[in-house]
Amino acid sequence: MSDTPELTRLLPIAAPTCHNRRILLFAIRRIAAHGLDDAHAAHAMIGWFGLGFRRPLILLRALMAEMSRVSARKIVVAPCCCNRMTATEAGILSAVDGAVRDPQGAHDMLSELLGVKHCLGALGSAQALGQAFADLGHPFEQEELH
Repeated sequence: MSDTPELTRLLPIAAPTCHNRRILLFAIRRIAAHGLDDAHAAHAMIGWFGLGFRRPLILLRALMAEMSRVSARKIVVAPCCCNRMTATEAGILSAVDGAVRDPQGAHDMLSELLGVKHCLGALGSAQALGQAFADLGHPFEQEELH
């Protein structure tokens, strides 16, 4: 199936090639669609992190809950099977990846995505989630999301 203009407009960004980003994207989509206690998201984290799954799973749930709580905009996610991403999904992944290195940039990105002036709770969750991935041996590879 080739990319149609409509598909490209709705899902403008190719899915990440980094496996760690892909697992995070899958879990974000599952939680967004099926709630914080989604079993498929939990199973994916167990499979990826083994016994250390609890920390990244709880932090992802905290991030998703905080974004949902403070957002003035709809948080648009694609179905789990899509090989492309929405701009919102790419922004969330970039914010989680950059939150430790560039907190101000990540805060600005999250604020823009959520349509709010301040989102320090979401920033803190994004920082902790990105650090958890790195601490557990699954850092994000550097790649351009376009």
